[in-house]
Amino acid sequence: MSTSEPAASPRLQILRQALEREPSSALLAFWDEISEQGTPLVEPLLGDETHSLVTFLWRDDESSAVTVLCLLGGSQDRNMTRLRHSDLWFKTYRVRNDVRLTYQFVPEGPAQIGQEEEKTGNPWDSWRNDPLDPLTFAFVEDPEEDPSDFPLIRSVLQMPEAPPQPWIQPRADAPSGQVSLQRVQSDVLGNERRVWVYTPPGYAPHSDVAYGLLILFDGWPAMKSLHTPTILDNLLASGRLPPLVALFVDSLDGETRMRELLYHKPLNDFLVKELVPWARSAYRVTTDPRQTIVGGVSAGGLAAAFAALHHPGTFGCVLSQSGAFRHNPEGEEEPFWLARQFAAREKLDLSFHLDAGLLEVHSLWDAGSGPSLLEANRHLRDVLSAKGYRVHYTEFAGGHDYISWRGTLAGGLQALLGSA
Repeated sequence: MSTSEPAASPRLQILRQALEREPSSALLAFWDEISEQGTPLVEPLLGDETHSLVTFLWRDDESSAVTVLCLLGGSQDRNMTRLRHSDLWFKTYRVRNDVRLTYQFVPEGPAQIGQEEEKTGNPWDSWRNDPLDPLTFAFVEDPEEDPSDFPLIRSVLQMPEAPPQPWIQPRADAPSGQVSLQRVQSDVLGNERRVWVYTPPGYAPHSDVAYGLLILFDGWPAMKSLHTPTILDNLLASGRLPPLVALFVDSLDGETRMRELLYHKPLNDFLVKELVPWARSAYRVTTDPRQTIVGGVSAGGLAAAFAALHHPGTFGCVLSQSGAFRHNPEGEEEPFWLARQFAAREKLDLSFHLDAGLLEVHSLWDAGSGPSLLEANRHLRDVLSAKGYRVHYTEFAGGHDYISWRGTLAGGLQALLGSA
């Protein structure tokens, strides 16, 4: 396959010229160089100190097409180009120097994942990591669920100025809390789910002072991919949070998750009438809504805000990471439905942490319609701030991705209950 696309990368421009003179030796020398230095290829952008050129590279002499799956481009901007006279496929983007994200390749894949899904029934069968990138992000597989078809390990682009994530690693001077698995039956929802309970170091069930309460949806990834127990240990040891008990609430499966987390009033009833009373009877936790956080990522962030809207007497703090506020209840066509509910009601005694990624203007799954997730989060921030709510809002240089959320969680917890 030949190409007419110019190589924006200076290094590839040099390679292109060398290939015209001595195709075989120039290509071998290039791959030796790249294998030693690793990928993606990052090059300075002259006259721009805040961005660099990032080139994804894939070596393949058989595929008819290759796609790079990341949120640097829209769904129509992921096709890689094969450099003429070579087995080298490339895609170059202009990227902020503080970006951190995960990515994969689809050899012989189409430009849009939806087409691949129609062709194979499983779009992830053909996803591949970057063999020359030493950085990876690993999801921990849930031992009680069926083996996942979703790729559990992904390659990582980490730019030189990506912010550190100091709270996610265990520290020798930070005592560890205890995590126990409980099972909670819900008559309201008609199901039973796992709830992992974190109790802080030195937890005293008969303490004179009640512990704060943190409830996070998507329990398994909230523990394992966000590193929440470790983050809590480190924040507590450094005096940045008061002691608290955390509940990591299982979502059961994908279909149940999407039904319960998107404007599902029975979930609110479960939280207020069953889960929180159970926690208060089993653990020494607060009844003060100002010391009670409900939170989650994506649809979990939306569910948290929806629960606090209807039950501010139980939940006084909302922690939303990339909340899916672009979604409306079924049948509601006008955008920003949840923001309009907060605008129309009298101000409630609530505090918010909201964060969103600067790359969340794209989706891996479709071109999208209506406002982007980033736009929806900015709009909710503006509505809440205009209404007089306490809002801590941050934007990170990344996408809809646990590798970013694990870095912003500590700041959100401190903004709501501790000291930033």
